[in-house]
Amino acid sequence: MTQQRFVGYSLAVLVYLTVLNFFNEYWHWVSIESFSVSLVAALLLLTLLKLSIKTEHKVAAFFKAKPGRAAKVYRGISTYIILVGSKFMILEAINLMFGEKVAFSGPFNGVVAFFAVVFTILITEFAVSKIYAGLSDTNKLQVA
Repeated sequence: MTQQRFVGYSLAVLVYLTVLNFFNEYWHWVSIESFSVSLVAALLLLTLLKLSIKTEHKVAAFFKAKPGRAAKVYRGISTYIILVGSKFMILEAINLMFGEKVAFSGPFNGVVAFFAVVFTILITEFAVSKIYAGLSDTNKLQVA
């Protein structure tokens, strides 16, 4: 289990780092001062995104355990607030930690650029995990 977690987080850091640096290189709305800064930013993003997802899961489980239609509505509203609101908090954490070393610009003071980066990271992370899982399943079949 520990090895799987290590591989998972290592792959996630590489995905975050790669996506951040691609956006830095190819999109003028994302500016990162150096590779070292992007590595620390990737670690910060990974930590904060995982915390926000974990928080959302805990809140969703709380409402899921409750009966009734109102609990479902509260679950949906809380999920939206946590998942969207946390992105604004993460953006502010990046601004506080890095200042001008990491800058998202463009529409809505860089919010569009930041959301584009985050969604690309999440989609890429999902794709990489599916590929990894597929390769793991293939290996199990060949060994058997």
